[in-house]
Amino acid sequence: MEALRLQGIGKRYGRKPVLEGVSLSVRPGEIYALAGPNGSGKTTLIRLVTGLAFPTEGRAFLLGEDVHKSPGARRHLGAVVEAPAAFYPYLTGRENLRLYASLSGVKEEARLTEVLARLKLLAVADQKVGRYSLGQRQRLGLAAAILHRPKVLVLDEPTSGLDPEGVELVHGLLQELAREGVAVLLSTHHLREVSGYAQKVGILGGGRLLDEVDLPSREVYRLEAEPLEGALALLRSLPRVASARIQGGAILFEGEPEAALQALLREGYRVRALFPQRFDLQAYYQERVRHA
Repeated sequence: MEALRLQGIGKRYGRKPVLEGVSLSVRPGEIYALAGPNGSGKTTLIRLVTGLAFPTEGRAFLLGEDVHKSPGARRHLGAVVEAPAAFYPYLTGRENLRLYASLSGVKEEARLTEVLARLKLLAVADQKVGRYSLGQRQRLGLAAAILHRPKVLVLDEPTSGLDPEGVELVHGLLQELAREGVAVLLSTHHLREVSGYAQKVGILGGGRLLDEVDLPSREVYRLEAEPLEGALALLRSLPRVASARIQGGAILFEGEPEAALQALLREGYRVRALFPQRFDLQAYYQERVRHA
């Protein structure tokens, strides 16, 4: 079962559509990144997923329960939608988390210390939040979101306002949570960073889901060989090679590079270079949005 599933969800304000017919799913242990220009509907989609807004059409499910019809569906959810999250400035970070714990049924005091440590906030845990920097409040919001060990985590621009160290910390935490089986949906402008660990990227434009990029399937290799056309024909005949094409005077292909190299050398082709060419998500995103 998908941890999170959107089924043709849409939102209108009056006659103006903000989102139209968006369908996507996130499995346990998967990180799904939403990308899109400002005004594309990312935050509206996040609000619909978390139950903070009601859809005009379609449905949103958390672990099979309708977010907007089942009051208990959100017990599985951790979220930071408006960043930084709102806290009582006259209470300490630990005291604020203790309030969150009482609302979400977390009784172990040790759990508070654990999440504060994971977000590197122990040094300021007993300082009043009013003295926190923007980045510290941002991290405290994430600490509150994971406090009750949610199965689904939804974040709207979780690294906004963070310094490079904070960005790295959050990205690392999201990967840890995914390995623990948490389904993560986040909106982001940091495509180059998330392309290193997200499994899927959904590209929004004009309120529609323009494309879904399955990142693991984009392991591409660049081959420079002579004669080029003959090498292309040979690669296309190999069962362990896919999507071979000529681009920029070389062959780009997906599959097993060792099998490709052995076949080319066996048939007498001159191989000048063979190396992985990382899929450029940023360039793909810009091209996709430009032609939407």
